[in-house]
Amino acid sequence: MNAVYLVTLALLGCGAAATLYRVGRGPSMLDRAVALDVFTSLSMCGAGAYAVVRDDYSDLPILLVLSLLGFVGSVSLARFFSGKEERRSR
Repeated sequence: MNAVYLVTLALLGCGAAATLYRVGRGPSMLDRAVALDVFTSLSMCGAGAYAVVRDDYSDLPILLVLSLLGFVGSVSLARFFSGKEERRSR
């Protein structure tokens, strides 16, 4: 189980590095917002993998908070950017 955990962490780390690259280099603000949402999902996967390996599920409230943070952030950014599009078309 330890080897699977290390491979999982390595893959999540590679995904996080690619996501942080997109956050810093994204051509638009919407690309950066999507990258931050993906980073939130990757951190949730990492916390879940940690909970499974350690057989300690006291970190589940962290997953709940991260999921709510990701949802609220995505919805607020979508509403913000949809409002900008309406102003530009007028």
